[in-house]
Amino acid sequence: MTGPDYDHFCRLARERSGLVLTPAKAYLVSGRLEPVARAEKLAGVPELLAHLRSGAPEALVQSCIDAMATHESYFFRDGTPFEQLTTCVLPALIAARQGSRSLRIWCAACSSGQEPYSIAMILQEMGARLAGWRIEIIATDMSEPVLNKARSGLYNEFEVKRGLSPERLARWFKPQGTSWQVSPTLQQMVQFKPHNLLKGTTGLGMFDIIFCRNVLIYFDVEHKRQILEQIGRSMPSDGALFLGSAETVLGVTTTIESTPGVRGLYRKVDTHLAKTG
Repeated sequence: MTGPDYDHFCRLARERSGLVLTPAKAYLVSGRLEPVARAEKLAGVPELLAHLRSGAPEALVQSCIDAMATHESYFFRDGTPFEQLTTCVLPALIAARQGSRSLRIWCAACSSGQEPYSIAMILQEMGARLAGWRIEIIATDMSEPVLNKARSGLYNEFEVKRGLSPERLARWFKPQGTSWQVSPTLQQMVQFKPHNLLKGTTGLGMFDIIFCRNVLIYFDVEHKRQILEQIGRSMPSDGALFLGSAETVLGVTTTIESTPGVRGLYRKVDTHLAKTG
């Protein structure tokens, strides 16, 4: 699948989402857009791409962009970042924020909500250490359909079995038919908002902890640089950034650096030390 219609969609996907598509990814485009074409009662993906190029309604364009996104997520994904959050990052920030007694956490590209709810569980389980603190968890994604699922807090049997211990499932979820409903306590802790990482971080504010995991791998180097530098401006000097295990800042930006001895955990470069060191 090549030609002007495919090239137009590749440009559209890059402009809207940062996703880099090449002719070699035609199989992926075809597989992801086929359900959209069927829903629109079109003959197939080529007809859908032609429709997009000729001026399709905005809602259809966004549906196609959403279909290309990878919404893979599960509770406590990869384990290690959540252990680092519990044993390293939170204790240090709790000690440093005794004056304000507040923490702001951002889950970028949060997908269907498992990551922010996992963080909310950890914070709740810290009990008295955070009693009386003001905690904000902002979870964003560019796809409204996955945000609606996240807001619902309703997960099927397969989803709750991925990453959740039986103890946490019993404590934080209630059965609802064949699905499981996350507790109101956790739901109230998370604010889900639509946001495209390519639009910058204006209006989101500053965050003590940022999770931006398993999303930068889909961007080209220039978009990665822009996003990481915007994230750096949204963190204090002692803030913490979690990236995915396959992601790095090396060769991308000099404003964010890895935390020595802690894989996957990053921090803002201290520009004062960088100038005087």
